[in-house]
Amino acid sequence: MTGAEPVCLIDVRTPGEYFTAHVPGARLLPLDDLDAAAFRRERNGDHSPVYVLCQTGSRARRAIDKLAKAGLEACVLVEGGTQAWIDAGLPVTRGPSRVLPLMRQVQVAVGSLSALGALLALTVNPFFAAIPLVTGCGLLIAGLTGFCGLALVLAKMPWNKSSDTHSNSCCTKESK
Repeated sequence: MTGAEPVCLIDVRTPGEYFTAHVPGARLLPLDDLDAAAFRRERNGDHSPVYVLCQTGSRARRAIDKLAKAGLEACVLVEGGTQAWIDAGLPVTRGPSRVLPLMRQVQVAVGSLSALGALLALTVNPFFAAIPLVTGCGLLIAGLTGFCGLALVLAKMPWNKSSDTHSNSCCTKESK
């Protein structure tokens, strides 16, 4: 591959995360909306690598699994994702989005639920201590496995969706 050929780079984060900051030329295909079979058809027999990234890597791994099941085998995980790209000082396209990154939304939700549960356990009924216990266990599981169910739920929220998904054609063969 020469430097003049376009690279197929897909970003599987939420639209809010993408519009806040993304790698220039990356195509937004949110993991929740990723139709791997349709994407494979779009590729029109192109067997060049598809580079997949998210914020740190876990959603990109799941996207690669979906793409592989649809028959795309030349998928490459961009290690460390967008955050590693930013940390390396590489160019980033920043947009006007005011949506918090997904992991910060998780932190706000878990922190709020834990504080509320502890306050209710101290003032109303000790059984409310189950709330911080459950949220703490959820964080433990997310940390150990890389799977965060709350992040999946939050990704489906309206503020993390957008009708403008920058459907550029970096990953499709164009007929000239």
